[in-house]
Amino acid sequence: MNFKEGEILYIDKPYRMSSFGALAHIRYVLTKRMGYRVKVGHAGTLDPLATGVLVLCTGKATKRIEELQKHTKEYVATLQLGATTASYDMEHPVDATYPTEHINRRLLEETLQQFVGDIEQVPPAYSACNVNGKRAYSLMRKGHEVELKAKVVRIDEIELQRFDSEKMEAVIRVVCGKGTYIRALARDIGKAVDSGAYLTALRRTRVGDAMIDKCHTLDTFLPWLDTQEIEG
Repeated sequence: MNFKEGEILYIDKPYRMSSFGALAHIRYVLTKRMGYRVKVGHAGTLDPLATGVLVLCTGKATKRIEELQKHTKEYVATLQLGATTASYDMEHPVDATYPTEHINRRLLEETLQQFVGDIEQVPPAYSACNVNGKRAYSLMRKGHEVELKAKVVRIDEIELQRFDSEKMEAVIRVVCGKGTYIRALARDIGKAVDSGAYLTALRRTRVGDAMIDKCHTLDTFLPWLDTQEIEG
């Protein structure tokens, strides 16, 4: 392996860690092992409350980040129906509740199919979207109102994997293109079934051909690195 010439690494980002935090850990391990500061970039962030495939590029491979960001992604998401939060996940407390008596598996399965294809999606206000040079989430946390415009994203596949009618909890699998916010998708699914919804769990299971079971964890990365033949 040659980290200056460029390598692509796949990390299983842990819960409650930022994508930059995971990147910084791997960069620290590489830098300590190599004896020089290794350049590392990521090809698409994951929210701190999400886990799963995080693509990291080293050295000259950072030039491929834009290309890698375009790869299809797969997620498994758990939705709590009948309520909403400001961030559409558990970062914020529930701010409203809605009726759920009418929701059943058939309604959910039929509703999900409305989201297949090219759809318009308004990104979450609590997101890294750029608003006049500032991150939207930063403005929101300072008390500013943020209005983001809808953009076209693509959903290739969406399926209901599990539905608990007592807990009003649904687990869905989503295959989608670049720029899709699964938190926003949860919000829109809730509206589409005349209720509300937010994410209680999100796991990115694939980016391109990189599957979650092929990823290193932060704990296994160094032992793996010690087994590699390294140049440069």
